[in-house]
Amino acid sequence: MISLSRRRLIKGLASIPLASVAGCSTSPYGSTDSYLSQILEPQQQNTVFLWTDIVLQQIRDQRLTPPRAAYNIAMPFAAGFLAANGIAKMYDEPFGIGEGPAYADPEIAYGVAFSIAAAEVFQQPFLIEKYRFLNRFKNSDAKSAAVAWGEKVGRHVVKMRNNDGAEPSEANFYLGRYERREDSLRWRPTGPFYSASPGPAFATFDRGLFPGQGQIKPWTMTSSAQFRATDFYSPDSPEFALEFDHIRQLGGANSQLRSAEQSTIALFWEDGPWGVTPPGHFMYIAMQVLKDSPQPFLELARNFALLAMTQCDASISAWDNKYHHDILRPESAIRQRAEQFANPDPRVITQRDWRSYIPTPAFPSYSSGHSTFGAAATELIALFRGSDKISLLSQSPDQVIWPQLRGITRYWTSLRDIAEENGMSRLYGGVHWEIDHTEAMTAGRNIARQAHLNLFRAIV
Repeated sequence: MISLSRRRLIKGLASIPLASVAGCSTSPYGSTDSYLSQILEPQQQNTVFLWTDIVLQQIRDQRLTPPRAAYNIAMPFAAGFLAANGIAKMYDEPFGIGEGPAYADPEIAYGVAFSIAAAEVFQQPFLIEKYRFLNRFKNSDAKSAAVAWGEKVGRHVVKMRNNDGAEPSEANFYLGRYERREDSLRWRPTGPFYSASPGPAFATFDRGLFPGQGQIKPWTMTSSAQFRATDFYSPDSPEFALEFDHIRQLGGANSQLRSAEQSTIALFWEDGPWGVTPPGHFMYIAMQVLKDSPQPFLELARNFALLAMTQCDASISAWDNKYHHDILRPESAIRQRAEQFANPDPRVITQRDWRSYIPTPAFPSYSSGHSTFGAAATELIALFRGSDKISLLSQSPDQVIWPQLRGITRYWTSLRDIAEENGMSRLYGGVHWEIDHTEAMTAGRNIARQAHLNLFRAIV
């Protein structure tokens, strides 16, 4: 009998093709290829993009919802950067990581710390990915020191985020933290419930998705309510009547107002579970935009850490708004509540057969998570580049969700155009009010600007 030691097991696993091992990046519903193969040439790939790809595949394969995906990407990217920066000592940081061994390899430390933090949030060991990554580097004192340092930093960051409010027992429940509305605007799930096979599906339940997400400890904001939206419209106001009629005409399944391109945009940015979700989609776009603007390793690690941390904070901000304001979705308003609004405008009428063009999510409307994610990401990318101007062609990273997107390519000339299109897609799809979008865009940009100004500043 051959004795199978841990060392021998790891050595054997490292030689197995990554996609053939359970727990790695495989999906029975979509492409098993990496996302990098869609957008990068071999010479454009690097350590940061490699680990980005690994977590995007996990988001897809675990079918994470957008708020959970946003939470899960923050810790690994932060840990990886903090480990590398502790060796290079080029940027300040508020987390008390300290200095690593000066002779250690920052890239190796990055991958090790990243894998430890990723294992915690995704509840996957990432052993194969970790050892395949380490096998790219020759054994040396610099490698050994980097591994030890990366492990130390990874564990530190995991411990640092213990009891941050993200545990399922906290994030999945109201726990009395948000007071429910008692008026006609109060959110309730919209029925009948349906799904887009094999895309998003919403079951019947009265508790919305992650009522406690807005109470998670932020990474870059001073509090979850720092960029809270202003109060929603009064249901009997002219402003509400205008919004009501606009979405009724634009966002319905059988809309005569929505153009063919707007219908495509609604599907392109739907980004529900079974794909990378909005936070992952913007990490994907960040790789596309930044691949042609080569940055030193540590700068790229810093930028992606900020992107990931602000995507998490975007989810916290948006979900705080959702459950603080407790506003119903357009479909509920149009099909069920019109008479209750006491709005004198004759356009505020019930339409029982109205359906949103894309599935209406089962959580409150105000403000838009999509718009917050997009504004935060694009504002940061523009700050990294020193310009909002781009020339970018892109296809949906997960075309299996909506087969109508196969072969569809979108083109943008500015990052703000991307954010605006992403946010407006939710109006074209009939699942958000316009004020959900405009308030969220403001919040997302403010989150990005604050993080860029105050966090991980260069040491001079």
